[in-house]
Amino acid sequence: MSIKRHLGIISGVALLALTLNSCDTPTGAGAGYGAAAGAIIGGAATGRVRGAAIGAAAGAATGALIGAAIEADEARRTYPPPPGGYPFASRTGTFGFVRSPYPPYRIVDVRGIPRGELVRDPSSGGIFRNP
Repeated sequence: MSIKRHLGIISGVALLALTLNSCDTPTGAGAGYGAAAGAIIGGAATGRVRGAAIGAAAGAATGALIGAAIEADEARRTYPPPPGGYPFASRTGTFGFVRSPYPPYRIVDVRGIPRGELVRDPSSGGIFRNP
């Protein structure tokens, strides 16, 4: 394959990562930007689509971790812990999903969020800890 074809595929992967980044949280944004940067760097370094894919995966994982850390830090500064600390969510029967401790007690997706980290309930805005 020619270098132009490689660059076209790499650019397509980066554009797709940015387009699919509909999450407005720092975690989602970090994953999208990390995937795009990883795809570009991986493709440029190796000149292969496989390198771009590996770079995108590594970039997405790193970006998501950094985004989650930023989000948790912002939550701690914006919403200091209430007396007695933040409440813990309840586990459900499905891995990666918990029940919020705030009304209307909706199920929240916490896949990829480490145990004990702060999570914002999207329906109530309350902050709780991932069990």
